[in-house]
Amino acid sequence: MPLQNRVTPFGEIVSSPARGLLMGNRGTLHNDERRLGAARWQHPHWVTCRLEFKGRRQEVMRPGAYTQLFFLDEAVALAAGHRPCAHCRRTDYDAFVTAWMRSTGRADRPRAAELDWQLHRERVDPLSRRQISHDAPLDDLPDGAFITLPGKAGAPYLVLGDELLPWSAEGYRAARERPFGIEVTVLTPRTTVGALAAGFRPRLHPSANHEPQR
Repeated sequence: MPLQNRVTPFGEIVSSPARGLLMGNRGTLHNDERRLGAARWQHPHWVTCRLEFKGRRQEVMRPGAYTQLFFLDEAVALAAGHRPCAHCRRTDYDAFVTAWMRSTGRADRPRAAELDWQLHRERVDPLSRRQISHDAPLDDLPDGAFITLPGKAGAPYLVLGDELLPWSAEGYRAARERPFGIEVTVLTPRTTVGALAAGFRPRLHPSANHEPQR
């Protein structure tokens, strides 16, 4: 039985044998039997990390350690409310922060904790503790954002050029043409959408190279 440690674009943590391109964490969420409890985070510092870094090896869901979470790719991680780790992915973190500053017009560089709290306010409703989404014109959204279409709330799509790519745990399925002139529900937090629009380029799964359906 696969462990419950795979994250969807909705920010949900599910069981899947697929591993993905990136790892991340939100604190210790599992017990000694490697099962998740009710909590889905223990702190606001949601990061995404490299799968390998300086030859380090870790037991997955070791008792008392943080819960390793896995993402298909960085676009999924961003939609779920994570950001690049400032330690093992420093170059990507700096690029993300620079793009965020460009999108907001901010001149002084924020501390990581400030950025994390901003993301936390945008990604989690304090009462329902569910992921926050927002509506926007599809025409205005940058590559790398995740959306759902009207009437298809359970089906997340990656925005990529003139295509929408349906997400699955194993990879993106055959793309469809991107419709224009419609409002969609955006899963990716507003701060991150701004960073994407300002030039941050997330690492995408190889399956993102599907041919569009015509």
